[in-house]
Amino acid sequence: MTQTYIGYYFKISPKSPWDEILLAQLQDLPFESFEMSETGLNAYVAEKDHFEPFLSSISLLENKELKIEYTSRSIEPENWNTKWEEAFEPIEINSDCVIRADFHSPFNKKYELLINPKMSFGTGHHQTTHMMLELALSLSLKKKTVLDMGCGTGILAILASKMGAQVVDAIDCDPWCVENAKENVAKNLCQNITVALGEKIKREDSYYDIIFANINRNVLLEQLPSYAKVLRPKGSLLLSGFYKEDIPVVKERCNRFGLQIVETKQKESWCALRFKNE
Repeated sequence: MTQTYIGYYFKISPKSPWDEILLAQLQDLPFESFEMSETGLNAYVAEKDHFEPFLSSISLLENKELKIEYTSRSIEPENWNTKWEEAFEPIEINSDCVIRADFHSPFNKKYELLINPKMSFGTGHHQTTHMMLELALSLSLKKKTVLDMGCGTGILAILASKMGAQVVDAIDCDPWCVENAKENVAKNLCQNITVALGEKIKREDSYYDIIFANINRNVLLEQLPSYAKVLRPKGSLLLSGFYKEDIPVVKERCNRFGLQIVETKQKESWCALRFKNE
């Protein structure tokens, strides 16, 4: 059974710079994703991680210099297929890769990824997924061992397989995502991808050449020790799911484990980083 989420919808006046300050404070809570809106920002937390009073630690809500109003509501699971088919256009990443649904005509690109998302994250439309795909395309993945943590639709795992990776493990904590990733793996005829449900890495130490993790900042910081443990020397760790303001804390945490930043990408306020295990 897939997760139910709770959405918080904040209206902030004046919006700038308080929306960025509020975002920074909200990231200390177990929100999984954020999106900026015209009037403020929206934040989403899994119902299982929600507690009362949830926003008691957010000091900005008591600030008399501005006005912050918010509402919250439960978001029931919804199958995205109908909306997807109505709105989705194929996405080209660089010159070699296209993401399309199976109802689109072929593009004859070097890498064509067939992705139907259902409720899973990862189509290439979001800035973080787009940047992760760009970073992956810049690497040599032939005969590499690859881990895709928080795989969502399986899009990064599928690209790795098509780029010649030898072994690809894809892990997600949401049963619906696991089901969707398995379907997309089958659509793309990728026989070297193993999709598993869970939050823990089961391989031995120093197993992976490449690790993808496009999750949120809090989860990344929590899981970084396990990534570092299974990443081979000279291996690459690709991270996204956070904002430019988060780069210092992510970088500092990675440096503790001998991971050095070698590449940075930014789209709007979202960032993606590549670290190398020196």
